[in-house]
Parts: sequence; C-alpha cells; structure tokens
Amino acid sequence: MLALIFVSGSVSAQIQAGKAINITISNVPDQDKSTVNNVYPVSDSGMINMPFIGAVRAQGLRNEELAATLQARYISAGIYTHPTIQVITNSVNKGVDEETVTLGGQIRKTGPVLFFKGLTIWQAIQNAGGPTEFGSMYRVTLFRDGNQKTYDLTKTEFMQIPLQRNDAIDIPQKNPWGR
Repeated sequence: MLALIFVSGSVSAQIQAGKAINITISNVPDQDKSTVNNVYPVSDSGMINMPFIGAVRAQGLRNEELAATLQARYISAGIYTHPTIQVITNSVNKGVDEETVTLGGQIRKTGPVLFFKGLTIWQAIQNAGGPTEFGSMYRVTLFRDGNQKTYDLTKTEFMQIPLQRNDAIDIPQKNPWGR
C-alpha cells in the first residue's frame, strides 16, 4: 500500500527546471527511436530541446501532460502519425539529475565528468585522468554556448578557468614540435 502511495505521488509531481527527464518514443521508425529516446535536461527557463520539433516547455507539467504535448507537437508538425511517448522522472535513479562537462580528444578517459560549482578546467581534465602522452596542454579548447576558445594550460593563470554545466573540452594531439 505504501509503495502504491509513493508511486502515485511521484507520477503526479510536476517537472522542475534544473532537473532531467527520460523520454522514450514508440510507434515510429527504429532510427528515430534512437534519436528521440534520451535523457533531457530541463533548462533554467523550463524548456527541453526535442529532436525535430525544438524547444518545448516542460516545467510545471506532469509527466503525462508533457507526453501528450510532445505527441501532439510531433503529429501537428507532420513528423509522426501515431507516436507514443513516455516521460519518466525518477529521483531514485542516480545520475538522471547529474550535470556534467564533456572531455574529448587526447585524454585518458573521454566522456562526461561530473560538474560541480567551482570546477575548473584543470580539475575536469585531471578528473578524467589527464592528457595522454600524445595530448597537448598548450592548445586546450573550451566549447561553451556555441563558442570556442583555446587556452595554454601550461600557464597557471589559465588552469583556474571556472567551467559551466554542459561545457565541452578538447585536448588536441601534439604537433611535431611537441606542443
């Protein structure tokens, strides 16, 4: 009985900004399932960015309301005729609400690194095991909000650059001069 109360309480909870939701779709082509099925962060403004239809307001809606909204948007846009969408928020599922920065290139462990307030570019690289023997710390690129900037992380003044959630960092391969 207690489990039933907990489940019904979590089903009727509203989606919150700054959280993440898991969205799955069925009754669509297989290649589209792999594109749409994902974990989507809810932006601070309460929006999610969905493939093919763009930004959709999620904050304040219950899971089933967002699912119905997404189904209607995909149908009205003429993308799918009978999609079935499921929206899941699960506070028990560790990792759904975690925020990350992504590291790639010549680094020992590519992929996401947990983001926390105050995380610096140097700390994120070290959390991923540091550069490989082929990685150049002279030309590290930070990608943020569609912009990119290159830093020389052999200089201490650039090691303390604070990161923001969803930043991406690329460690390039050394050039013939070892840089």
